[in-house]
Amino acid sequence: MNMINSEAKLVENLLDKSKLEMLATRDGYGLGLIEAGEKDPRVVVLCADLTESTRSEGFAKKFPERFIEMGVAEQNMAVVASGLANYGKIPFISSYAAFSPGRNNEQIRTNICINNLPVKIGGAHAGISVGPDGATHQALEDIALMRVQPRMVVLVPCDAEETRKATVAAAFNASPTYIRFGREKSPVFTTKDTPFEIGKAITLRDGKDCAIIGCGMLLYNAIAAAEELSKEGIECMIINSHTVKPLDEATIIAAAKKCGAAVSVEEHQVAGGLGSAIAECLARKYPVPQEFIGVQDRFGESGRPDELIEAFGMGIGSIKEAVKKALSRKTA
Repeated sequence: MNMINSEAKLVENLLDKSKLEMLATRDGYGLGLIEAGEKDPRVVVLCADLTESTRSEGFAKKFPERFIEMGVAEQNMAVVASGLANYGKIPFISSYAAFSPGRNNEQIRTNICINNLPVKIGGAHAGISVGPDGATHQALEDIALMRVQPRMVVLVPCDAEETRKATVAAAFNASPTYIRFGREKSPVFTTKDTPFEIGKAITLRDGKDCAIIGCGMLLYNAIAAAEELSKEGIECMIINSHTVKPLDEATIIAAAKKCGAAVSVEEHQVAGGLGSAIAECLARKYPVPQEFIGVQDRFGESGRPDELIEAFGMGIGSIKEAVKKALSRKTA
């Protein structure tokens, strides 16, 4: 395995799932809330009647005086959080991503972003991997909604450990911040020593033929696809772009210059998400052929998470095909 490690050993036995812990990224959010709360008494948590589902329950039990149950009232939750932030608190608001930011986008825009208040928005159960809940609960537009808001930071961590780090980092970045996470258990393939910094992508694997740039749980599929492609003589660079906004343009451009082709991988509509951010960057500064792995302009549907990932063209085989298509378009 051709792995890069400039700061710490990132992953051991990466592709052997039997040696990896399986946790939902929402579990990392819950742990991060408690850690942030221990670090700073200004941290408060609000939830829209989904305390167990969003994993806010641990914070509520440890710091009951700093937890507010808002009921099914996402718009009010965002407004209350903006008031708390205006008076010096560090509020986290939690719900399914389909409802926050899906339902309260206007309040996030007007009360939080326009006033540049450091409210942290936890979007749970994002992507089609929610599974049987179906289209109404499968948030596939949330990255786009939040990315377009001026001043908003957008974080899409790849596993539970990185979600914990992202949650703690978000508490202290002094900006409106969206953290996206899911319900389904997924491999924990980063470690406590894996570096994490908002706005700084991580190169997990070196390669010269194509740069695969991903975020969220699908990054594991991207790594597996790169290892299979290596057996065919195609060496892919893997970049963990956990921060969709602000995008680490320097790392993206350097990868494009080295590889000459790119594939974006995300569990989100291909319009407006990480792939769009990468395309906008490269179109301005270093255009290369790019293919997009994600949801192709359709709504979700009910099914098992693994079935849906395959059916929607986001499995390992689909990533390999996208790489080969991008390579076929290279001019040199």
